[in-house]
Amino acid sequence: MQRYFYPLIIFFLGFVSLSRAQQGIASLNGKEDNYDNLAAFDGDFYRSNGNSYRSASGMPGPAYWQNKADYILRARLIADEERIEAAEVITYTNNSPDKLDFLWLQLDQNLFKGGSRGARITPMAGSRSGTEGQVFDAGFKFNDVYIVEPDGSRRTVTFRIDDTRMQIDLPVALKAGGDSVKIGMDFGFHIPRYGSDRTGILNAKNGKVFSIAQWYPRMAVYDDIRGWNTTPYLGLSEFYLEYGNFDLELTVPASHIVMCSGKLMNPGDVYTDEQNKRWTQAWQSDATVSIRTAQEVGRRGSRPQDKDELTWHYKIENSRDVAWASSASFIVDAARINLPGDMKSIAISAYTEESNESNAWRRSTEFIKASVEYYSKNLVPYPYPAAINVATNLAGMEYPGIVFCNNKDFGGMLWGVTDHEFGHTWFPMIVGTNERLHGWLDEGINTFINYGSSEAYNKGEFKEEKVDMHKWARIFADPALEPVLTYHDNVREDNIAMVLYLKPAMGLRLLQEQILGPDRFNRALKAYVQRWAYKHPQPEDFFRTIENVAGEDLSWFWRGWFQYNWKMDQALSNVAYTKSGKNHQLHITVKNLQQLPMPVIVQVTSKSGKTKRMTFPVDVWRRNKSWTFNFPIDEEPALVELDPDHVLPDCNPNNDTMEIKQNK
Repeated sequence: MQRYFYPLIIFFLGFVSLSRAQQGIASLNGKEDNYDNLAAFDGDFYRSNGNSYRSASGMPGPAYWQNKADYILRARLIADEERIEAAEVITYTNNSPDKLDFLWLQLDQNLFKGGSRGARITPMAGSRSGTEGQVFDAGFKFNDVYIVEPDGSRRTVTFRIDDTRMQIDLPVALKAGGDSVKIGMDFGFHIPRYGSDRTGILNAKNGKVFSIAQWYPRMAVYDDIRGWNTTPYLGLSEFYLEYGNFDLELTVPASHIVMCSGKLMNPGDVYTDEQNKRWTQAWQSDATVSIRTAQEVGRRGSRPQDKDELTWHYKIENSRDVAWASSASFIVDAARINLPGDMKSIAISAYTEESNESNAWRRSTEFIKASVEYYSKNLVPYPYPAAINVATNLAGMEYPGIVFCNNKDFGGMLWGVTDHEFGHTWFPMIVGTNERLHGWLDEGINTFINYGSSEAYNKGEFKEEKVDMHKWARIFADPALEPVLTYHDNVREDNIAMVLYLKPAMGLRLLQEQILGPDRFNRALKAYVQRWAYKHPQPEDFFRTIENVAGEDLSWFWRGWFQYNWKMDQALSNVAYTKSGKNHQLHITVKNLQQLPMPVIVQVTSKSGKTKRMTFPVDVWRRNKSWTFNFPIDEEPALVELDPDHVLPDCNPNNDTMEIKQNK
């Protein structure tokens, strides 16, 4: 989803949240000592032991299983009516140890029915997940739902629809351990012009841009944690989907160009001979190559002639979803993506005349290429045949192989949202987490990895400013903020940016930079991606993997930063300075006043301006509420400071400094 951690959003968050945060800071000062070391370092963090499905080490267990859903999708875009007619056949394979008497599917388009759960809980002030007041005949219309028999005949089945969910009764139960069934349905729906910031219609000068997502009934996940995952779609929380192979045929007006997840199987049918030559050039080029220029949009020669409609055929393998966009107004350009092991993919941008500026969408392909190459080098290689960025009326949304970003974005904003949405390829497209419940597990980790890509891109052109954790700590200390582990739909909408994106991302930076160090943390994060690629990890699988690979008990950190909103407040309690001849001695006492322990960073500045530091691990707080130590120096000191670079989330920096007075 949209990258909340960008300058204008940060300013907004700070403006809105600081007043509440200041109230929280005032309450901090009401009690001097609120630290309980036994509660902080209680080892009983995990709710369950490892089992044959999920190892205590954070790996998938030897009996780990996962069901599979393959899709054949056929759709027609009736552009003038803003409507889609479609059919699908799902081959669902039950790899679980359980017999299944019925199936559950997700019907996300039903969110846009006037009486849907999501519509009923949308606040009067509006919501990012709304439809901007559009009134239309929304939701799926089903013509037929059936089982495909082995001989190809249809067998009607009993089904029931409850809001955004469909339950299908199976005439014969699916046996455990690999039995499969083919479910088919014919359906249609009207396209919302702004559908929960994930699907929509952009009115452009040369023709509407249709961005189509959550557009077909999708299998719900059956797993070893909850069985059927049937949490309804309310608009804000995202998705939890099975992996499988997709075969799509999309029939659209002949004037349109279609961008879709996966590989285009029939380019000779849908592009001109000249455009196909340009595609060949783009596959060989690190520089952006124009496939359809702005001057060619609307000209007869830029599209195949003599047909009212064209059918675009796409395939993608081992994916959890597909999305697509269609428009007569697309300018298209592309460039090669270089992947590890001499593998190749291609970066593609599709945008309109309104976005065709040198510091805007003309740089999109360059941004895609840099982003995908960075994550492929540092995590695992990009898995899809293409990486497509489409300019739409949406703020930013990700799907396998294709993302939707806003047509008005430019410069650093366009880099930020493009980089963030393609970062989602790894979380949650490759690492297939349950976004419906644990939104932070993809948004937070993705926001974290965006720091590195922004620093690496073009010599830091869009590098993030240095983070002052003292200032952020005041916002994190807001008592109105839900804990990170809160289920997504239980988080107030104005807190989502903090709870799902910023706080977990900041926490991972603390682990990387202050607690584990870059080498240990980076190895652990990469191991998590490799272990859980194309699988369904839970938060505990992430926590256990980081601990086991890094070799560190981090229960105190998971508990304080993720499970609870514990506050940190280290304070200089006493500094005693003595001098005997040329020998200088400082005895420093630091107290931990609030519940969150952290490492101790102490800096002493001499009268000459020379500085010296000592650091202590978090373990000093395992059995202590205060810690006194000797700080040897070789000249007369002037000032003692805690955390001088503001890298720790200390809520009360007023007690972090002390001037030195020599004891008599």
